[in-house]
Amino acid sequence: MPITLIGFYGLNRFAEHYVAKAWLVFASLFFYGWWNPVHLGLILSSVFANYLIGQRLNQHYAQATASKRLLYFGVAFNLALLGYFKYAGFLVDNINALTTANITLHRVVLPLAISFFTFQQVAYLIDARRGRVQESGFLNYILFVTFFPQLIAGPIVHHQEVLPQFLQKVSKGVRSKNFSIGFTIFAIGLFKKIVLADNVGAYATPVFAAAEQGAALTLLESWAGLLAYTCQIYFDFSGYSDMAIGLARLFGIRLPLNFNSPYKARCIVDFWRRWHITLSRFLRDYLYFSLGGGRRGHARRLANLMIVMLLGGLWHGAGWTFVLWGGLHGSFLVANHAWRKWGKFRLPPAISWALTLLVVVLAWVPFRADSLAATQTMFASMAGAHPSSLAEMFSSGIFGFAKIGASWIALCLLIAVVLPNTSQIMRRYRPGLETYKGEIRRLSMRRLEWRPTRPWAVFSALTFLVSVLSMEQVSEFLYFQF
Repeated sequence: MPITLIGFYGLNRFAEHYVAKAWLVFASLFFYGWWNPVHLGLILSSVFANYLIGQRLNQHYAQATASKRLLYFGVAFNLALLGYFKYAGFLVDNINALTTANITLHRVVLPLAISFFTFQQVAYLIDARRGRVQESGFLNYILFVTFFPQLIAGPIVHHQEVLPQFLQKVSKGVRSKNFSIGFTIFAIGLFKKIVLADNVGAYATPVFAAAEQGAALTLLESWAGLLAYTCQIYFDFSGYSDMAIGLARLFGIRLPLNFNSPYKARCIVDFWRRWHITLSRFLRDYLYFSLGGGRRGHARRLANLMIVMLLGGLWHGAGWTFVLWGGLHGSFLVANHAWRKWGKFRLPPAISWALTLLVVVLAWVPFRADSLAATQTMFASMAGAHPSSLAEMFSSGIFGFAKIGASWIALCLLIAVVLPNTSQIMRRYRPGLETYKGEIRRLSMRRLEWRPTRPWAVFSALTFLVSVLSMEQVSEFLYFQF
């Protein structure tokens, strides 16, 4: 990071702006290739192909038939790459299970971030077909795709949001402000990931591992493990998103917000306006609307919602557990819209919030479980299939495990449900791009809003220092397979 920043701002000051951007592309590709250099060829091939197709679409979008065929080819090309690397093994396993076939497939290593850069480029092609893409040059396009702060785990950026920013040279006057804002957001995200997510996640991993082995989990163990994972995935992924926004701000780039306190949602529709915002936006704009949205009647609208969520679940991973997770959320959305249309009364806000959080938590079971069998084991244990007495809990050490874990769970839930989020704390300085107008709400306690002052500088430094000192081991990367 220091080398990349020094090189970028040094070239930005003493050379042409395109040289600084070329340096940033090189740094991003180096960052991506560090894990597996072989996959550099894949991402570069994908970028070149999509850029050429996008240029053709942008030039001939008025020619409906020809441009539509080219768009279909471009989307098929992207989905074929994603399908081979991510879903080929899943497909072969299911064919072998359903038939007498004995198809063998050599092990396919999943390229890092393939789901993210595939969706990003599919959106680019569709917008090019619609005439919404402005000519910006290949250098800007490859930087748009490979920009390392958001490449690995999102947010899924839109070309109209980011490309215009790459065209502008970062002025000297805003550099210090961007540094202080970006460093603070990054420090908060790092703290979420290293201190909160990793510590509370230590109580989720052994529970789900035991469920995979078919162990007889107690009621307390299963619920403690699930609530721990509920907190882990929240602070893990929102921490990634904060770090991405903070890192991008160091370079003068504002990325879209990806989380807006989703555990404060009062209905499942509101949850998906707050959780992984850029993914839900993509599914809405490029899949749900393409299927017809709600233009063909209420029944078709509900069917489209279910299709979108099933595919959204499959996007997260090649497994039936992810499909089940998507199906559950699809069912929740269908029920939510049906209630809005035909419900005779509205639930009190507190009950709506509690019910929404409960169904979200329950749906995390198949999302985290390694198999449908483990999912079944977890649900059975949570329903009390294997109760235990207090004496057994003390003798087996469960009580001590749950007591320590409960402290982490309580702390994390308190932060997620009660305290303001990063965007609200940084609201005065427009930390990220809003997907929905008025998304960042003003705090009633204005003292909690960040300012470039000495007390806040101490807060940022201490937050960063605690996170770095907590890096005692390799940190689990939850979204590696996505």
